[in-house]
Amino acid sequence: MDTPNLSPARIRLIFAGLALALLVAALDQAVVATALPTIATDLGGLRHIAWVVTAYLAGVAVSTPLSGKLGDLYGRKTVFLVAVVVFVVGSALVGLAQSLEQLIAFRALQGVGGGGLLTVTVAMGADIVSPRELGKYQGFFGAALGGASVIGPLIGGLFTEHLSWRWVFYINLPIGAVCFAVVALALPSAVGRGTGRRLDFIGSAVLAWAIVAVVLVTSWGGAQYAWSSSTIILWASLGLAAIVVFIAVEWKASDPVLPLGLFRDRAFSVACASSFFVGFGMFGAIAFLPLFLQLAKGEGPTDAGLLLLPLMMGLTVAAVVAGLVITKTGRYKVFTVLGPLVAAGGMLLLQTAEPSTSRTAITLYMILVGLGIGLCMQVLVLVAQNTASPDTIGVTTSTVAFLRTIGGAVGVAVLGALFSRQVTTGLADLAPGGSIDIPSGPGATVSSDAIAQLPPDVRATYVEAFAGALTDVYLWIAPAFAVAALIAVALRNVPMRREGPAAAPESAARRDQTVDPERGELP
Repeated sequence: MDTPNLSPARIRLIFAGLALALLVAALDQAVVATALPTIATDLGGLRHIAWVVTAYLAGVAVSTPLSGKLGDLYGRKTVFLVAVVVFVVGSALVGLAQSLEQLIAFRALQGVGGGGLLTVTVAMGADIVSPRELGKYQGFFGAALGGASVIGPLIGGLFTEHLSWRWVFYINLPIGAVCFAVVALALPSAVGRGTGRRLDFIGSAVLAWAIVAVVLVTSWGGAQYAWSSSTIILWASLGLAAIVVFIAVEWKASDPVLPLGLFRDRAFSVACASSFFVGFGMFGAIAFLPLFLQLAKGEGPTDAGLLLLPLMMGLTVAAVVAGLVITKTGRYKVFTVLGPLVAAGGMLLLQTAEPSTSRTAITLYMILVGLGIGLCMQVLVLVAQNTASPDTIGVTTSTVAFLRTIGGAVGVAVLGALFSRQVTTGLADLAPGGSIDIPSGPGATVSSDAIAQLPPDVRATYVEAFAGALTDVYLWIAPAFAVAALIAVALRNVPMRREGPAAAPESAARRDQTVDPERGELP
């Protein structure tokens, strides 16, 4: 299938609808954070409030790889429209929930729709334009994904404070309706038509089992349960067993949900591995940068969120510029290597920050981190799509995105455990007499308002301990980005195709051996 002959105006309209769907789906992973205390007060059940986040994350994680495969089998337009409906219905039900149990169940449903949007939206881009032209649009996709993580808590706080926490979810209804209408009317039905083959139900079920286990371990570990607890050990064991069973099932499946042969393609394997570590660093940075601003700099939650806007601006600018350059030159490897290195440099600079560090300096460091993430995040997806066949575009895209999400979940869990240990150790060293009440929990943290109410000497001890622990966390994020860059060095400069995925008959393995003779191989 060649890319469709659509007018530039129609292509822009379709991509606007896709980017909007991507933004709203990604936004709902972060927007609920600032509304949680109000939801707990309104519905009760504070003990299980963390499930509001975990349920959505589990739904997204399960549907991300499966929706990619479903798009390959039954058509991406169909799967996209179904995902919009599921997401909108889930959002409406969450807003109408009268108990925490109802809200958690509906959040899982909403997550299933959101995961479909996050995957199929990006995959559909490869059905509309060639990989070479897709570069300039992937930049906007990257900006939507990164920006949602930053502005989500701000929007959640504003809606909760001035309207109701329920409007955090109701707002998805008109936006979803617009996305549905744009794609349904503007995108030809023939675009992204599926193969019609049967879904690998056994492989899908085992994959879902493995994903849920990973999500629960990373969400609960160090928070609800100690890492050494029987609950975490049990779920970790179930997850490992599911992975072993999944590999065995997929190896024999006639049409596996995740063809293991894809990993023989160097571009795909490198993109997956590098995306995991980019996700580790990106989500870790976004999760822990606000804590430094709140606990070490004394900013309120809203102000801390606003101060993350420079990171989003850097990410947006870099993503758009990288996409435009790739469309113009066909070169991409430099971004997959340079981007993580720039982000690592920004994290190393943030590691030097102290409570006395100026806001200007911290802003510049965050811009640097954003620039680095923006240069590489969506480019890695484009790299994998460039060598994919038309019947694997969906699963290729979803696997790269899925591993970025899992990398983020693992990163937040590991860094959270490190942060808790460093805070506890720091407070014990600074107050060996035990006169300070050491906090417990995943972040071992208290609010900036609570710290401000402490006596001056105790407050200074808390600030010093938190600041030291956070900068130690930043020091661990930098190597994750560096590993992503090191892995990307293994990429070969496969020329970006100017035609649709099926117009190039050679296999991914053969394309991986091809180097543009005029450009040579990028360093």
